[in-house]
Amino acid sequence: MAQAALKRSAAEAALAYIEPRLGPKTVVGVGTGSTADCFIDALAAVKHKFDAAVSSSEASAERLRGQGVAVIDLNAAPSVAVYVDGADEVDPGRCLTKGGGGALTREKIVAASADEFVCIVDDSKLVARLGSFPLPVEVVPMARGLVARALVGLGGEPEWRQGFTTDNGNLILDVHGLDIADPPALEREINNIVGVVCNGLFAANRADLVLVAGTDGVRQL
Repeated sequence: MAQAALKRSAAEAALAYIEPRLGPKTVVGVGTGSTADCFIDALAAVKHKFDAAVSSSEASAERLRGQGVAVIDLNAAPSVAVYVDGADEVDPGRCLTKGGGGALTREKIVAASADEFVCIVDDSKLVARLGSFPLPVEVVPMARGLVARALVGLGGEPEWRQGFTTDNGNLILDVHGLDIADPPALEREINNIVGVVCNGLFAANRADLVLVAGTDGVRQL
């Protein structure tokens, strides 16, 4: 089965999982990326069953509105029932690497605000240990060099994602070669570097449920 079809399968499984939880006052959090786009397209079929969505990026907000889904600011949401998003890597403990699309900070904020975080992936994203996918780190522009040197000190090889600016007006360093033996500890250590806004390790606030689409169907992790 083609990867695009697997992404759609994962998105449809997420919709089936959250639909019984939807109600007139429900706010749904939605992530960013190609798999999240599949979920947005599926979510449009039940837009009459919930109140509004909160988006982790301007791109996803635009897609939601295009599907006729009301989008509100997170600060206006009394609560977020569930957050659905993809990932670049998923380990056996449901720790994630995210941020390939550059929306990691807003993704982490919406995920932290939600009662439940559902991650949707195809089985190519499953890894025994995080680290093959370069770790995105969002940095304040004036601190790019300072942060890069600190990341080298942690054993990484940071690469500036040139020509890209986050929705927050910041830069992304994609860090290759990190030894991610302890995701929660490394997440804290990188976030403590002065000038770092956020990094793409979702370990302290990992997914509550991962729906993994493969050729034999969708399974839960």
